[in-house]
Amino acid sequence: MRFFNSNGVSIAYIDVMPDEGHGDPILLIHGFASNHAVNWVNTLWVKTLTKAGYRVVAFDNRGHGESEKIYDPAAYNSFVMAEDARRLLDHLGIEKADVMGYSMGARITAHMALAAPERMRSALLGGLGIHLVDGVGLPLGIADAMEVPSLDDLTDPMQRMFRAFAEQTRSDLKALAACIRGTRQSLTEDQVASITLPTLVSVGTKDDVAGSGHELVKLMPNATALDIPGRDHNLAVGDRTHKQGVLEFLSRRP
Repeated sequence: MRFFNSNGVSIAYIDVMPDEGHGDPILLIHGFASNHAVNWVNTLWVKTLTKAGYRVVAFDNRGHGESEKIYDPAAYNSFVMAEDARRLLDHLGIEKADVMGYSMGARITAHMALAAPERMRSALLGGLGIHLVDGVGLPLGIADAMEVPSLDDLTDPMQRMFRAFAEQTRSDLKALAACIRGTRQSLTEDQVASITLPTLVSVGTKDDVAGSGHELVKLMPNATALDIPGRDHNLAVGDRTHKQGVLEFLSRRP
């Protein structure tokens, strides 16, 4: 792991060169309660992309993985987290990158597309559809789930799922609770319509968290929807169809 200072916050990241040549960089932004390894390395995304000739940069969001833990919800505003991504590009001297996020990472990617579109070749939104507009991220009950003494204290299926995942990834539960409470920014239809970057919206057909990818694409001037057949929110990220669709999209974008 490498580290850099993002306006006073220590952010951990990896920077992996392609198998051959000096390919275009792609920045990967993971989802809630995950980290770069769980979301992108273990699912073989890093291997897939470097083999295809891309330089892969992935980082642990603030409050996650090896990055600094913060317990103030205000520190997790989606635009603030998007600034971490932009500053990492600055730190590495990367002028432009494709940016791919999953779930919360897709929400951050969309906010980056509003705040710093000149730094992006494209936006790839995985595990997030129309809930970018008509939702505010995961339910606040997920924050409560991070604060109960034990998984056994929970009965709600979604609360149990995210608490179990957070424990599996050995996350800082207090930091995750702050993150859920702070990263609750949706975008308006007008804001989404103003994103003119080539955009891919990839959602599993059994995903009950993301909202419809096709409904989101209808609002965007330069977006394509990718269905990931038979996959729910957790399994869609590393799916073969997802990888194939992303590689095809990257090969077509300017």
